[in-house]
Amino acid sequence: MIELIKKIISITGFQVRRIQKYPTTDLERRFKLFETFGINKIIDVGANVGQYALLVKELGFSGQIISFEPLSSAFSALKEVSDKHNNWQAHNYALGNENTETVINISENSFSSSILNMLPQHLKSAPASTFIDTEKIQIRTLDSIFDTLHTASDKILLKIDTQGFEKKVLEGAGNSLHKITGIQLEMSIVPLYKSELILEEMITYLKNSGFTLYSLENGFYDQKNGQLLQVDGLFFRN
Repeated sequence: MIELIKKIISITGFQVRRIQKYPTTDLERRFKLFETFGINKIIDVGANVGQYALLVKELGFSGQIISFEPLSSAFSALKEVSDKHNNWQAHNYALGNENTETVINISENSFSSSILNMLPQHLKSAPASTFIDTEKIQIRTLDSIFDTLHTASDKILLKIDTQGFEKKVLEGAGNSLHKITGIQLEMSIVPLYKSELILEEMITYLKNSGFTLYSLENGFYDQKNGQLLQVDGLFFRN
């Protein structure tokens, strides 16, 4: 039967193509997981100018997004775009393991900015990530604000893109994690920021917190030699 179909297609000139909704298999898998676990709210930590939120909205996510971005310049752009959407809020502070003030290092490319110090491997692989300035910022714990964000019907994905500060965000969510369905976060394969947890350590940390690794997505790599340096991991509650 298959050979007959191929012969008919060859004779008629018809071409059969898969209709591809998602631009990559990584994104297709991510949205399949959103569907499987019923994700209807995203807490977007380290939003920068809204790249992550804009992408998932463009690809069909219709739930609420709550973004957090401490840099004043990036937040200005984030606020401008988020204000155009009824179901997208933006807050001008970072999330961490205590309610305090600190100083963040601002990178030339903005999105590599970090509270932590950058290691030579990162700068060598991405010269545009070099730190060019600093800024005083506010930090809050997720626990201290979670009740204002959460409702009983929420299936929350906690997305964390904080350039090595991910563990501090999770530590500040110790009382909230049991109400979170999934976590997406960057994980370095080799250390890129001082004191960050690398991939193996983060997988173990989240496993001990009740989350299982369901998917990996390609991330930052060294464009000179092709070495993959970071991936995104998607974890869901057991």
